[in-house]
Amino acid sequence: MVAKPAAGGGRWADVEPRRLRRWLDGFYSRHDGAEEEGLKLVAANGDTAELLPPPGVGPVADVDALLEALAKPRRLGLLLARRNAVAVGVADGDELISSKVDTFYVQGRTAAGGWSQQRYARRRENQASGAARDAADIAARILLPYADSMAALVCGGDRGTVDEILTDRRLAPLLPLRHDRLLDVPEPRHAVLVDAVTTAHAVRIHLVP
Repeated sequence: MVAKPAAGGGRWADVEPRRLRRWLDGFYSRHDGAEEEGLKLVAANGDTAELLPPPGVGPVADVDALLEALAKPRRLGLLLARRNAVAVGVADGDELISSKVDTFYVQGRTAAGGWSQQRYARRRENQASGAARDAADIAARILLPYADSMAALVCGGDRGTVDEILTDRRLAPLLPLRHDRLLDVPEPRHAVLVDAVTTAHAVRIHLVP
């Protein structure tokens, strides 16, 4: 488990569902007398651990309800995108049952100035818009057939690019399924998509201190 700093203080930790019981046992063993307040664990010394249900898990009242919900398999859609690449998949549990990865040419920034800079900027914007349209084609082909059975859509990469892809009218059925969390991923590749399946299923825990 790798913990990362959280905005506003504390740390974020991602724990795989199958390891959560062990993680909880470890927290209780390190904090004798810790108590549960809904999904928050509160230790006598002031340390806290707040559990956030992963995408596709509905509202749960306490830790026991969360553990019960995690035992049920969920189907997730994934859309990972940056300006020049996209990875789209559908996962049943940890298994990808449909996926597509593609790359696009989007010109990098240029040091040229004046009219040339404007011309290159327009060309770059046109290329990025074309890449977003192509990515939307892929998303429609991979995700829409499963829209009625997906518990959530998990996105990752560059938020602006993802948002632009999802403006495609065909993808409107996916918008209510989109989860708030945006996965931090490198340039989308198949291996990145596979790793994202595991990350999307993980329970996020906000640890303080």
